[in-house]
Amino acid sequence: MTRIHFAAASTEQALAARDRLVALYGDAEPDAAEVVVALGGDGLMLETMHSMLERELPVYGMNCGSVGFLMNDFAEADLPARIARAQCNDIHPLRMHAITSTGAVEEALAFNEVSLLRQLRQAAKIRITIDGRVRLAELICDGVLVSTPAGSTAYNLSAHGPIVPLSANLLPLTPISAFRPRRWRGALLPSDSEILFEILESEKRPVAAVADFTEVRRVISVAASEDRSVRARILSDPDRALSERIIREQFTV
Repeated sequence: MTRIHFAAASTEQALAARDRLVALYGDAEPDAAEVVVALGGDGLMLETMHSMLERELPVYGMNCGSVGFLMNDFAEADLPARIARAQCNDIHPLRMHAITSTGAVEEALAFNEVSLLRQLRQAAKIRITIDGRVRLAELICDGVLVSTPAGSTAYNLSAHGPIVPLSANLLPLTPISAFRPRRWRGALLPSDSEILFEILESEKRPVAAVADFTEVRRVISVAASEDRSVRARILSDPDRALSERIIREQFTV
C-alpha cells in the first residue's frame, strides 16, 4: 500500500472527498508519506506543490474544483494502482527577485508565472532587459508576465500569450493590454534567460509583482529566471498526461 497524504481545498466537496478517501486508504503524515494526493482545483494543486518542495514528494491531483487543468479525474477506487501507473513530470519554477521603493528585497518561486501589474489608474511604464541587453526601452501597459511552460495555459493564455509544450525549453514573455508599442505581442525566450523588468516613473505609476501566491507592491525592479535546482513532481494518469493536455489545449476552440 502506497503511503498517501491527503490535502484538500476548504470546499465542502473537497473535504467530503478527503474524508471518504482517508477512510479507504488511511492518511500518512507528510514526513512519512510517499505521495501527496491533492483534492481541489488548480489553486490547491499549486499550494500543495509549494508546500512539498523541500521533500520533493510527487503530487497526484484529483479534481474537486472548477477548472482542474493540472488535475486528474476524481475517482475513489483503486487509487494506489492509479498512482503506480501515473506519469511523472518535473516542473521547474521561476525565481522572482523583487526590489521595492523602500529598498526591501523579496524573493519567491512561481510555477505558473511572474506577473507585473499596474496598481493605480495610470498605465505602467516598464523597461525590459534580457541577459543584460535592453530589448524594450519602454513598454506602456497594464502589465507584463513571464510564464513557465506548465503555466502557459493559465494567465499567459488569457493574456493572449502562446502555449508552450513542456519539453520546449522556452519561456513566454507576454504583455497585458499593451498601449505602446501597440504592435508588440510578446516574445519566446530560451529557458535559461535572465529577465529584468525596471519600473519607470515608479512613484507616479506604481507596479505590483506577483509570483503565484506572493504579491510585492511598489516594486522598482523585478528579476525573473528559471531555477532548475528546484522541482515539483506532478503525477498524471496516462490518458491525461500533462504534456498531452498542453498540446491539446492549442487546438481547443
